[in-house]
Amino acid sequence: MAEKILMLALSPTMETGVIARWNISEGDAVSSGDVLCEVETDKATMDYESPSDGVLLKIIMDAGSSASVCDVIAIVGKEGEDITALLDEVAAQTQEGQAQRDDESVPTTPQTAAKEVAEHKTQSTEPAEEGFIRSSPLARKLADMHDLDLGQVKGSGPAGRIIKADVEKAVAGKGKDAALSVRQTVTQSNEDIIVPLSNKRRVIASRLSDSKYSAPHYYLNILVEMDELMAARSRLNASAENKVSVNAFLIKYVAEALRRHSRVNASWQGDSIIEYGRVDIGLAVAQEDGLITPVVRDCTAKGIRQIDEELQVLIQKARKQTLTPEEYTGATFTISSLGSFGIESFTAIINPPCSAILAVGEIKKTPVVQPDDSLKIRQLMKMTLSCDHRVIDGAVGARFLADLRDIMQDPVRLLF
Repeated sequence: MAEKILMLALSPTMETGVIARWNISEGDAVSSGDVLCEVETDKATMDYESPSDGVLLKIIMDAGSSASVCDVIAIVGKEGEDITALLDEVAAQTQEGQAQRDDESVPTTPQTAAKEVAEHKTQSTEPAEEGFIRSSPLARKLADMHDLDLGQVKGSGPAGRIIKADVEKAVAGKGKDAALSVRQTVTQSNEDIIVPLSNKRRVIASRLSDSKYSAPHYYLNILVEMDELMAARSRLNASAENKVSVNAFLIKYVAEALRRHSRVNASWQGDSIIEYGRVDIGLAVAQEDGLITPVVRDCTAKGIRQIDEELQVLIQKARKQTLTPEEYTGATFTISSLGSFGIESFTAIINPPCSAILAVGEIKKTPVVQPDDSLKIRQLMKMTLSCDHRVIDGAVGARFLADLRDIMQDPVRLLF
């Protein structure tokens, strides 16, 4: 018996996904576990595996289409099986969902309601007048706002009616065209450019807004002399084929400081606080359309070289957008570094469910006054710790940051 293949939540925060490409064509046989298609989630591009055996009878969502979780994307069944009833059911559900979302976006008043009823009656009993384009009030308003010709928009509503989603899709396409030609037009026009939001950017905006306004942030700043750390790195790299990154040292030292200050390695749970027994550190990595934080697990049990090897693999996968949810979720602490961009210091927003995030600036040679009033050139780095005050009191955060600085300036402390 034929069954509908639904869009699944392929990441913990996924609400919608974009079909990047289909790996199997209509009419092809599939087995349970075969990769049907690739889906762009809010974090990465994931493989969608077939849940059952059969034949791919119908692709509902073409490549490039966006589908919400639980939307039907395909139908799998026996070869030659009649799926007319299923297709009708899918079409009805799609139209109902679009109409509901469209209506929810329009403020309802007696006047607009009466106008919609009258319009619906006219559309269902009389042929449309020449030049009249069937469209919802909100669709017309959006088209007018974006100077969009409705005649160029294909409607997906009942009887080809243009709804809000159709206009948004057309505006997004228009925005992409504008973005591609921005270098050519920037000297000719001062017009604004509409940049469509990706799923990832929507989730980043939502999660960080929630974090900023639900977690009472406060910030602690400290300067670290990096000479000893950089000298140790040079000695290690002199005898190594693959160079160890500064980030690997930083992750190891942070992990050791967290082991000594368990309240910083914690999470707010509403009615309780979890102090994690493990230290899983996420490192923010820039992508074209946002950030992602691959996580190095159990950092206190690993050496710097092992941390670096795992980190390099994770960073490469992050840039290719091939990280699995297990590789970018569940961090107990996060580090964000902008030193490579020449940024001396900055404040970062806490990445839930963590209760703190460490912002790291560039390493910069700076004259430092010594106890005998002489000047010496030191390699200094500024660090800023953002803390959730519900979990971490000021003195707790300050002791952690001071201890981290001391470990980084004198690594022999790790032996005690």
